[in-house]
Amino acid sequence: MSAGLKGIRVAVIGGDDRELYLIAELQKLGAYIVGVGFEKAAVPGVHIASLKEAVTQVDVLIFPMYGTDERGVIKAKYTDSQIMLNKEILQAIPAHVPLFIGWARPALKSAAEMMGIRIVETANMNETAILNSIPSAEGAIQMAMENTVITIHNSESFVLGLGRCGWTIARMLQGIGARVTGVARKGTDLARATEMGFRAVHFSDLEDEIGRAEIIFNTVPSLILDRVMLERVARDAVIIDLASIPGGVDYEYAQMLGIKALLAPGLPGIVAPKTAGKILAHVYPQLILRHLTTVKPSMES
Repeated sequence: MSAGLKGIRVAVIGGDDRELYLIAELQKLGAYIVGVGFEKAAVPGVHIASLKEAVTQVDVLIFPMYGTDERGVIKAKYTDSQIMLNKEILQAIPAHVPLFIGWARPALKSAAEMMGIRIVETANMNETAILNSIPSAEGAIQMAMENTVITIHNSESFVLGLGRCGWTIARMLQGIGARVTGVARKGTDLARATEMGFRAVHFSDLEDEIGRAEIIFNTVPSLILDRVMLERVARDAVIIDLASIPGGVDYEYAQMLGIKALLAPGLPGIVAPKTAGKILAHVYPQLILRHLTTVKPSMES
């Protein structure tokens, strides 16, 4: 596998410190890297190009895990230039070149489908999500420690959503000594929560139970903590929202009530960029090889 990507041309576009570690690992596997948005970074062996140049030069496009904003702007820590994924760029992408991205907005997915561009969303893949849940959980608990006046130990900590990230948070909280309440809809998740020693609550009962919470970790990407629910939350509780933007909290109403609510997307790249970059480097080579079955003509040109 050490030369598994030899000769494959990969564009890494924007991002943060995670991408620096990803680039280094891809290079070890033999990939030729074209970097977009890395003018201010020390990345030896990387050909620096504009996005418009890059899409015509490579076999694979890798965009950041957090994708783009609503205008198509791509965050890039190591450049002062704006990088934008717009219609002109999409039209320049050859049909056989896959576009890897953590989260793709509906408008991007719709445009790509019309243009015949293959978008591969990676953030929701089990292997990526489960491994990324580790730095996410550590970062979320760190945020809770920094924003509460109590210890995690013996706290009433609620975890909303027992998915890939929720389970990791709940397990870590339990390890620190928190009194953990796991909130879910599936009977199997509630049964597993009970087996693991958590207090299990169905979402239909959350309105009656949430007043007990001192710290709330939300992982559900929909408006769970709306006005009705927030009215039941203790005013000195702290909410850490790990759901993708715009999150699962009515932030304006939380502020009005004096409840501290913090949106915390992209924690892996903030709290543990080296680990997060190596997670991507573990996942992407397999995805690249799997999706390049139709890219051979480009690779040989």
